[in-house]
Amino acid sequence: MDGRDRLENHLRENGVVFGVQEHPTAYTAQKIAASEHVPGRMFAKVVMAITEGDLIMLVLAASSVVDIAKVSEVLGKQARLASEGEFASAFPDCEAGAMPPFGNLYDVPVYVDRALGRNERIVFQAGTHNVTMSVAYADFERLARPTVADIAMTR
Repeated sequence: MDGRDRLENHLRENGVVFGVQEHPTAYTAQKIAASEHVPGRMFAKVVMAITEGDLIMLVLAASSVVDIAKVSEVLGKQARLASEGEFASAFPDCEAGAMPPFGNLYDVPVYVDRALGRNERIVFQAGTHNVTMSVAYADFERLARPTVADIAMTR
């Protein structure tokens, strides 16, 4: 089973209505948002960080950047951005860097930037660099059970 199948099964099992879109291969959140014709504030990108040796998933709008000082403050301990080599093995059924924002499916804690919750729906990568999915933000929050905090700044 690949990451997309895992996610689709999880959404179906929990009664979530979702959309699936395909687009030309793209590697940055802003390019994917543009190809999907959605504003960057609506596209949920995933950034991985490490704190005291543990991976954490940060979810924020494509139009924002992680504020690592804010992340460290929220955690109450130092955090740093993770390299692809440090997190790729945690998501064995996803293409590197294309993880969906459901870290709970991989036993990785999820932190979401408060601003993302201003969207009724969010769009995100579904385990590959050419497929996205969309769900109601409320369903994302219900299933991923993220810690909601101010962890980003707008570009």
